[in-house]
Amino acid sequence: MTVTIGRRELLAALGSAAAAWPMAARAQQGERVRRLGILMNGAETDPLSQGYVAAFQQGLRALGWSNGKNLQTDIRWTSGDPERTRLYAPELVGLAPDVILCVSSSNLAALQRATPSLPIVFTLVSDPIAQGFVASLARPGGNITGFTAYESSIGGKWIDLLKQIAPELGRVAVLFNPDVSIQSRLYLRSVEAAAPSFGVEVSVNRVRSTEEIEPVVAAVSQQRNAGLIIPTDAFLTVRRHLVVELAARYRVPAIYPQYEYVAAGGLMYYGIDFNDQFRQAAVYVDRILRGGKPADLPIHQPMKFRLVINLKAARDLGIEVPMGLMLRTDEVTE
Repeated sequence: MTVTIGRRELLAALGSAAAAWPMAARAQQGERVRRLGILMNGAETDPLSQGYVAAFQQGLRALGWSNGKNLQTDIRWTSGDPERTRLYAPELVGLAPDVILCVSSSNLAALQRATPSLPIVFTLVSDPIAQGFVASLARPGGNITGFTAYESSIGGKWIDLLKQIAPELGRVAVLFNPDVSIQSRLYLRSVEAAAPSFGVEVSVNRVRSTEEIEPVVAAVSQQRNAGLIIPTDAFLTVRRHLVVELAARYRVPAIYPQYEYVAAGGLMYYGIDFNDQFRQAAVYVDRILRGGKPADLPIHQPMKFRLVINLKAARDLGIEVPMGLMLRTDEVTE
């Protein structure tokens, strides 16, 4: 049986537990500097990734952890590059941190291979049971726990929303880097399963370099009534401005997994608040630094999803957003 816990319940439970922690034990814990490793999936120069780290560190400070005082933090940035992931995962493990914050499925897979024992708290990982990271959501077991991003079934929702904003849609292209976005195979299954009910055909488009992106988008634009689905993918997120610019240039309606694509001019986004997930992850890291075990911390699943539409991008594509979809939208932007 799957047990789902909401954000309020999570924070209330953890807050109560933290309040009950013996003060003497807290003082003793604070006498030595703890070591934290962070394996990010973005680029160090990207304000988006820096914002995630800032949200996480803000959460830690609220719980009494200060970098340079009672905490030493080592960060590695993979920039959506599988070679960097293979290099940095064992490097972080070799530093013997008390806990590692891991971002993305590909990074988590690398850390799982590198250590069976160091505590790991993950964020932005989809369907951790299906990917073999944990045994269950209620009691993960082992050394891994964390916060899921999207269940694989969201692929069906993406195709549904794309069809609503572009009713003539007859074909969708799913674009991702298979070496980085290892979870995309799960999204793809749900897209393919949902496609017949919407009268839509699906094509799979794998890219492994920046140079491969434009030919794919150009080819999609040559197909009648075609659209684009971008699943969670650090490789493409780092290149989101290019992806959005190409979709606009070739006049391809697209749906994205992160708000930042819409902020860059993309058409629409349906997903969760990633910054909020990093703030919540600080609670689990705090619990582990104070003696908790990942095996006993349930996997948290997101409860709130947002739909955002860029009206300027819609106008530029010649799309009139249906009123029914507008009424369901959480935010519209120009």
